[in-house]
Amino acid sequence: MKISLSVRIVESPCKTELFVSFEEIVSIAAETGYDAICMRASAGGVQTPVSQLLRMADVVHAAGLRVSMVTADFQVPLNKDDGPNSLRDIGPSLEVASALHCDLVRVCLKTPDDIPFARDAAERASNRGIRLAHQCHTSSLFEEVGPMLDVVQQIDRPNFGIIFEPANLMLCGQAYDKTALEALKPFLFNVYVQNHRLDTNGPETLPTYCRGDVRFHHLELWEPGGVDFGAVFDGLRFVEYDEYFTIHQARGIETAGDARQYARRCFQWFRKAHGS
Repeated sequence: MKISLSVRIVESPCKTELFVSFEEIVSIAAETGYDAICMRASAGGVQTPVSQLLRMADVVHAAGLRVSMVTADFQVPLNKDDGPNSLRDIGPSLEVASALHCDLVRVCLKTPDDIPFARDAAERASNRGIRLAHQCHTSSLFEEVGPMLDVVQQIDRPNFGIIFEPANLMLCGQAYDKTALEALKPFLFNVYVQNHRLDTNGPETLPTYCRGDVRFHHLELWEPGGVDFGAVFDGLRFVEYDEYFTIHQARGIETAGDARQYARRCFQWFRKAHGS
């Protein structure tokens, strides 16, 4: 497996800007052992001039890294009603991916009405050698393993797949072990990790289609009581997953020093948990 660091660790709560410059987070990822950066619109997206995106690509290349995935539109991670809008005009997101030399774009589907647009967007992406993927995510068509497989099969395009994310599967009452990974394997394009602990009196809440509001605690990746990462890594080894494993924790870190320390701690956790 290759390891990627999401710019989300230094992203503001509104998900529209970074507390640490893009150049700094790229440098931190390179210094602390990562293979790639996971890009979000908060760093550069459809709102960013192509000339600036090309300069950002040069920064990534000079650091010896790649861009593992692009979330090019602010509305996708916000996961609200406007989340699927980019499917109706996928061209700008594909331009961002091309400028950053990346072949994977994250998208959002909220209702069955979005499926035909996802199919058409995947066809347009395929013409440019780009794949589309949807994260296992609350309040979307990708909450539960069986239904998400049905959606992917309805889209029926080889360049449309799934971003496996065990914490959201846990919130939705789903298994995320080797059985789930084996079912998802044909469509597995990326892996995201963050950590939560379920608690009916927890301070955080997320709405779901399948279970209503679910309450929980945010945990660090290495803290016990949340996602069973032993089962996750066993499952990834079982399906021989060898693509990107992305640190996707929402941290809101505001200084380069703290970001460097956190990125290093996550990398060390990954190496130990993965047994590498």
